[in-house]
Amino acid sequence: MDSLSKNIRDRIVSGGTDKMYTVGDFADLCNDSVVTRTLSRMTGEGILIRLSQGLYLYPEKTRYGVKMPTAYEIAAAIAKRDNSKIIPSGLTVLNELGLSTQIPMKMTYLTDGTARTIKLGRRSIVLKHSVPRTFAYKSDTFPKVVLAMKEIGQSGMTEEILNSIQTILSKDKNPELVREDYNIAPQWIRKCLTPSQATTTK
Repeated sequence: MDSLSKNIRDRIVSGGTDKMYTVGDFADLCNDSVVTRTLSRMTGEGILIRLSQGLYLYPEKTRYGVKMPTAYEIAAAIAKRDNSKIIPSGLTVLNELGLSTQIPMKMTYLTDGTARTIKLGRRSIVLKHSVPRTFAYKSDTFPKVVLAMKEIGQSGMTEEILNSIQTILSKDKNPELVREDYNIAPQWIRKCLTPSQATTTK
């Protein structure tokens, strides 16, 4: 047992700080119960920080305190652990795309996995289960644009916002996938975004 725990500790320390770990990251070393006990013990010793159930941080400590991962990095780590997908939604996606300067206290993501809420001090990460259609898009940017437009609403689609969205889409690295995504978007979004707006690239 001691040697197994040492192997887990050595892997974490040698991997460097500012990294997150789940129980599954050590499946090649020993069974989950040993890993869980070791990670819990390291948390009690102040070596690790428990971010949520089964998710731990080996923190980087600076002169200003502990460097914490972003909400998205935590949500992405949970999604990776659960073999699920996430897309920012609500005020979270508006902020990420630069369509709003408001920073939400609840960082919201849609997921095809389990719904849950992760508390981060005064803020929280909310994972909401969504239907498969939400994750049918192939590009990185287009599904975020769709959710942002839904959050703003059809009546709020001003010329300024549409120009901003055009710029956002133009920066996607896979314009072919953006064109494909445009074809499966809700009808009102396709009407707001002409094909040229959805596929123009720089």
